[in-house]
Order: sequence, then C-alpha cells, then structure tokens
Amino acid sequence: MALTKTIEEDKIEIVGVYKVLQIRAATVIKEDGVELSRSFHRKTLECGALDSSDNFVDTDISAESTEVKAIAAAIWTQSVKDALEAYLIANKP
Repeated sequence: MALTKTIEEDKIEIVGVYKVLQIRAATVIKEDGVELSRSFHRKTLECGALDSSDNFVDTDISAESTEVKAIAAAIWTQSVKDALEAYLIANKP
C-alpha cells in the first residue's frame, strides 16, 4: 500500500486588460496508483504593484514554475505594466 501526494498546476488562465494570471493547482492523493482524492487551490499573479513611494515594482515570480514564468514573460509586456501602473496611481485610495 503506497500513498502518493502530487501537486500539479492543471489550469493557467490569463484574465483582463492587465493580464492577471490565475493559476489552479490540484493536490492529488493516490493509493497504489488509484486516485483517492483531488482538491484545488487557486492563486492570482499581477505583473506588479506600487510601493510606498508610488514606484512600480515587478512581481517576483522566481519561485513559480517554468511554465508560469514563460507565460508571464510573454504577456507582461512593458505596455501592460505601464497601463497597470497608470491605473493603480489613478485609483490610489
């Protein structure tokens, strides 16, 4: 009887004007190769945020999977970052 637990990114979506990444990870528990349970966790990543001085800081994606890094590099262009920065400054509380 061998139990295994794996975590797989099974869905990556690009949402909205500012190209937010929504990442769903599935945690799969198997016994002798037969799936016993599957649960999901989601997270979102934006290309950046403002610091306390209103400087735009890129999101650190160094801990993300190679696939997420590649997608982020392709979609988070400078024009997307500039548009998000302008939006964040204009709508600052």
